[in-house]
Order: sequence, then C-alpha cells, then structure tokens
Amino acid sequence: MANWSDPRSVTGNVGRTEVASGAVFDRGLRAYMLSVYNYMASGVLLTGVVALLFASSGLAAQVLTGPGPLKYVIMFSPLIFVMVLSFGINKLSTAAAQGLFWAYAAVMGLSLSSIFLVYTGASIAQTFFATAAAFAALSLWGYTTKKDLSGFGTFLIMGVVGLLIASLLNLFLKSSAMNFAISAIGVLLFAGLTAYDTQKIKSIYAHVAGTDMMGKTVVMGALSLYLDFINMFMFLLRFMGGNRD
Repeated sequence: MANWSDPRSVTGNVGRTEVASGAVFDRGLRAYMLSVYNYMASGVLLTGVVALLFASSGLAAQVLTGPGPLKYVIMFSPLIFVMVLSFGINKLSTAAAQGLFWAYAAVMGLSLSSIFLVYTGASIAQTFFATAAAFAALSLWGYTTKKDLSGFGTFLIMGVVGLLIASLLNLFLKSSAMNFAISAIGVLLFAGLTAYDTQKIKSIYAHVAGTDMMGKTVVMGALSLYLDFINMFMFLLRFMGGNRD
C-alpha cells in the first residue's frame, strides 16, 4: 500500500521541487545577467570603435574644435538619448529600446572621440584596461556579496549630483586642485555605483522573470553599467592619460 500520508515522503517531494525551481531560477538569472553584460560590453565596444574611427578620419578635429552648432549637437545628443530611455522605457517596445541603446552608444562614440585629440593612444588603452579590470572586480563583488547595498544608493546618487554641480562651477573657477578632487571623487563614486547597480539589476530579475519587461530591463541594466564604466573611465583618464605633445 502506498504510504501517501508519510510526512517524510511529502517533505522529500517538496524539497526536490524547491531544489528544481531554485536551479531553474539560477539558470534564468545567469542568462539574464549574461544578456545585460553582453549588451553593456557591446555598447562599450561600439562606442570605442566609433570614437577611434571618427578621430582617425580627422572629422573629430574639424567638428569638435571648429565653429558651428554641430559640435553642440554631438555633445548633448547622448543626454537626450538617456532621458528618452529612462523616462520613456514603459512606452517603448523592446526593439525600440534596443535600437535607442545602440544609437546612444554610437553617438557617445562621436562625443568621446575628443579624447584622442587630447591624450595619447597608449595612455587611453592603458586606462581602458585598468577600468575594465576594476569594473569586472567591482561588478563581481556586487553580484556575489550578501551585504545589502541598497542603502548606499541615495548617497551615491546625491554624490553624483554634487559632482555635476562642482564640475559646472569649476568651468568658471578653473581650479586645478578642485579638478583633482572632482576626478578622485568621481572614480570612487562610479566604482561604488558599479557594485550597487549590479546588485540592483540582479534583484530586479525576480520581479520581471517571465514577463514582457525582461527585454527592457536587460537594456536598462546594460545602460546603467555602461554609464558606470564610461564615467569611471573618463575620471580615471584624468589621472592616467598622457597628453599629446
């Protein structure tokens, strides 16, 4: 006779079900995070290729240092793309969000091509690999740590706002000491945001798994990590970048 009322057999079945569902969740989470990192890395690669080609063609020197409104269009277009993605993500289709992300990465490449006019190629490459190593370590820590980093979010975002205000003030003050402080704080803030955003993206998966929002959250997660990487790279370049003669 089947021992259907045996609590040990019931517990065993529940336990196997929980393990199976946990394994499915873990596989889904890994695939989700891999998609985020793939989009982010592809975006950084596209930005770098566009920046290098635009600078090598000579157009960057003509457009970004010459007269005319085009340089301002290139400078401020990335901000417009970020605002459209951030505030309009719920109204956009997944395909539209993906297209805007690629367009943003390309326009950002046009904007960042100016670094090839200021710094040597060797110092840019060195800074890029240093940033990549730091980003990988910080993101891995944010993914694996058991510590809840959500409490740092408000502090880090307020720090970025303060950094933006200080940068605008220094456009008029032109203080080298203030510029050094802004660069150092910028590296630390975006290092912290890398870990914070990674954990946030990981936690979001539980709420969007199996829903229509998954594709969009992959794009927005990639955008967050992309911005962390690019900003950390730019602030670090102020320290490690060697100026052209």
